[in-house]
Amino acid sequence: TPQLGQADLDFMDQQAGALKVDAWKGYTGAAPKGFDRGWFVDDERIAYPMLERARKLGVTRICLHKGLPLGPVADYNHPRDVIKAARDFPDLDFVLYHAGLRGVWEAKSTGEVPCTTEFCQMKKQAPGLRNIYMELGSTFGQLVTTNPGACAHLLGQVIEAFGADHVLWGTDSIWYGTPQWQIEAFRRFEIPQALLESHRYAPLTRPVKEQIFGLNAARLFGVDVNARRNDIPQDYLSRMKMAYLDDGADPSHRWYGWVRV
Repeated sequence: TPQLGQADLDFMDQQAGALKVDAWKGYTGAAPKGFDRGWFVDDERIAYPMLERARKLGVTRICLHKGLPLGPVADYNHPRDVIKAARDFPDLDFVLYHAGLRGVWEAKSTGEVPCTTEFCQMKKQAPGLRNIYMELGSTFGQLVTTNPGACAHLLGQVIEAFGADHVLWGTDSIWYGTPQWQIEAFRRFEIPQALLESHRYAPLTRPVKEQIFGLNAARLFGVDVNARRNDIPQDYLSRMKMAYLDDGADPSHRWYGWVRV
């Protein structure tokens, strides 16, 4: 957390040097010991030294927990502060985990998804910003099982505002068990025709889903997809996976969590 000042910058140096990290993760809503609130990424005094250090270290992907509020003051989880930071640091990429979703049951019948809808409208007013990505971890899994209408609105709005090439797949499967059920759900999920017509959302075509499932993240992290697909795996886990596929794939669809009825 940048609230720790020089200690945070020193830790960034250590992680970049020893661990060779590919990205940073920040929780703007979290308050470290001794603080009673979180921080905003557009705070020039607190956050900008961290962003400048990321630039200096050449690790330019800034992942932020935005949505699903945590910490003592919920407003610090709102993504509105990312607009200014992204404009001031055009050479950094900002990845917003959870796509700003405030809560599963807060979506309105009009299609408004609190925080996410507002942020999408802000982004549409700044069409030149191309360094913000919206990530779907927990957001898709929770919405598709409990509020699929809101799920359709959120996906439609995020794709409209940021582009299908700036939406990243995520499952937060550490909380829910195997991600296979979420993968299968997204493969099958469609925005209802009525919403496509009334809100002019773009349909979730197969090419769009392929981008979201992994091609966007591959581009963001500099992964040559074709080369990796053709690479012969040498590690033990990859050999186990190949043996599993050779025997005939039989994925588990068990999932963990809750459903409100």
